[in-house]
Amino acid sequence: MQTTALYKALGLAFGALLVTACASKGDMEEGAGSSMTATEQQANEAADDAATRGVETASLSGEALQAEANAAQAKLMEMTVFYFDFDQTTIKSDSKAALSAHAAYLAANKSARVVLEGHADERGTVEYNLALGERRAMAVRRYLLANGAAAGQLEVVSFGEERPAMMGHDDNSWSKNRRVEVKYQSR
Repeated sequence: MQTTALYKALGLAFGALLVTACASKGDMEEGAGSSMTATEQQANEAADDAATRGVETASLSGEALQAEANAAQAKLMEMTVFYFDFDQTTIKSDSKAALSAHAAYLAANKSARVVLEGHADERGTVEYNLALGERRAMAVRRYLLANGAAAGQLEVVSFGEERPAMMGHDDNSWSKNRRVEVKYQSR
């Protein structure tokens, strides 16, 4: 959805550029005191040339935009660990773009499979933390499903407090242990 908005915005900007490039130059008579420098004339000629080649320029821009969008999606796909607040299962807003990129990838690649591993910090009982890890992984699963992934592509596993990312008994360690890891089984 963000890619579509980007394409629309760039399309509007490109259209405005074309309209500006094709705009009338006024009612100046030839040789009537024109004070245009050679650089300005070259710029005008280049703009006119670009306007006549508008279709070619648009297709090159589209290819460049697609390459840029693919690079942005690849960057977001590198993010595979999503953190949660204490005793919460709500997905943080800074995680949503990366999760949307994962969902788009899964929607486009039906053979891809993912395991969503839910984790909790050491506070609470073993049973409670297993359930909390599962609820966190299920929250990520619901988000991916809502954004295009298929149910058959997603598996949920909870490790609770059993596999900490950081050993320690402080806020920094606990914050790194409250997470869901997205692990691709096949791409």
